[in-house]
Parts: sequence; structure tokens; C-alpha cells
Amino acid sequence: MPFLLIFTIFALLDFAVLFSVGSEIGLLPTVALVLATGFIGLHLIRREGVATFARAQQRMANGEIPSSELLTAAALIFGGALLMAPGFLSDALGFMCLIPSARRLMGKVLGKAGVRMKGFSMGGSFEQPGSRNTDDWGQTRTGHESEEAPHQSSTAGSEDEPLEGEFISRDERRR
Repeated sequence: MPFLLIFTIFALLDFAVLFSVGSEIGLLPTVALVLATGFIGLHLIRREGVATFARAQQRMANGEIPSSELLTAAALIFGGALLMAPGFLSDALGFMCLIPSARRLMGKVLGKAGVRMKGFSMGGSFEQPGSRNTDDWGQTRTGHESEEAPHQSSTAGSEDEPLEGEFISRDERRR
């Protein structure tokens, strides 16, 4: 219920700002500004989306889970939807979702507000030991995931027993 109330108030404020700006500068400049923000938003979505997709592929190639890239992609989709909506407040929030430094700031603000996602924190106050690398959301990345994967073997230690869930072909002799 609070989300619906916040959404309704935001939409009403957005239209009020749009109509007041439209009454001050006129209809055609207002329509031109709304269209211009839409096209600029499309360009930013395309550029940031390609960069995010490349980073996600790189992390998956390294055997890491691209969690921050998924958050970035969600922010790009949300920002794109806000830029397609007519209104200057929604455009401002949409641009904040598209610009990397603004996304970091939003991540820190949401982290200080106590917004946590399952498995990780969106705030800058959460720091895992072992690394100082940060992503678009101000999260700290660790090198543990990429370091552990190459050292794991497909057999269970000295007994040479298959791991639970490991596939044994029909041609292979059971131990």
C-alpha cells in the first residue's frame, strides 16, 4: 500500500511539474523537451546496456556470478521506462538510473536507507574482506569466487569417489 501511495504522489507531482513548465514555455518547447529526453535516454540505454552486457559476459567467463551487472541492467530498464514516460521528474529519476556515477550514489543512499537484496547489500557500508574493487553500485567485489573455482577438482579428494550429482557414464567403471 505505501508503494501505491508513493507512486500516485510521484505521478501527480510529475504531471504538475510538466503542466507548469508547459504553461511557462509553451506547448511546442515542452513537447520538444520531452521528446529530446526520450531520445537522449535511448542513446544512454543503448551505450550503457552494451557495456553492462560485456561486463556480465566477462564475469561469467571468469566463473563469477554477474550480480551487480544484473542490478545495473534492472536499473537501465527502469530508467528507460521512466524516460519514456512524459514528465520532468520521471526524466530526472530515469537519468539517475542511467548515469553510472548517479547509480553509485543511488546505491549508497539506498544502502544507508537499509534496502537490502537477498545475498548482498546495496550500500557502500558493506565491505567484504579481500578486495577493494567496486562496481556500478558501490558494492565491493571479492576475488574469492574466481580464485576458488580453478582449484576445485571434479573428484572427491584421495578416495577418487564421484561427487554428489556428478555424472558417471555407462562406459566408465564404478569405483
